[in-house]
Amino acid sequence: MKRSDGRSEKEIRPVKITRHYIKYAEGSVLIQAGETKVICTASVAENVPPHKRGSGSGWVTAEYAMLPRSTTERNSRENYKVKGRTQEIQRLIGRALRAVVSLEKLGERSILIDADVIQADGGTRTAAITGSFVALRDAVSYLLKQGKIEEDPIRENLAAISVGVLNGIPMVDLNYEEDAGAEVDMNVVMTDSGKFVEVQGTAEDRPFTKKDLDEMIELAKKGIGELIKKQKELYKK
Repeated sequence: MKRSDGRSEKEIRPVKITRHYIKYAEGSVLIQAGETKVICTASVAENVPPHKRGSGSGWVTAEYAMLPRSTTERNSRENYKVKGRTQEIQRLIGRALRAVVSLEKLGERSILIDADVIQADGGTRTAAITGSFVALRDAVSYLLKQGKIEEDPIRENLAAISVGVLNGIPMVDLNYEEDAGAEVDMNVVMTDSGKFVEVQGTAEDRPFTKKDLDEMIELAKKGIGELIKKQKELYKK
């Protein structure tokens, strides 16, 4: 099946990750996945939230936002009350990154991730996770170079991608048009070693079968493998 952008059901969108995108942040990237664009920054703070004080251990957390005209129609800024969807996504990003970080090796300091969507065409939360990992990696490199930590706390790479079923066909990396019409929508977060961090799947139109699930998971594993390969290539230059 050919999709609206010419891809097969097994192809992810073209991905470009630009490091050091923001001048002042300890880690920052612009990630582009097709027409979706997200700026991810990682900032180091020499403190931890109250529940970590005195533990000798650090923290990684995240905030997520969409610019008003990142979508086809203007959305209001979330100045006073963060929407439920936004809370869900930023908690997902934080959980995902903490899954591959040995927090005790950070000492009592935090790394604060900001994922800001500047253009949305589906897969914003998965692009945010994939890009934020690279920003986190650079923030950790900064801490190591400054001598603030002695050991690398990152255990392995991490990335995320969307999968779904559209017109009865499982496919990977849905754009907005596909996501809006999908019978099943799923987001998968995985590590370099093939372990799952999170699987979020919902039937939008009809229940899906175990066969559908298995096919979507295989598509996700392949797509995430490609994304992690791209992450690693950034550090070979």
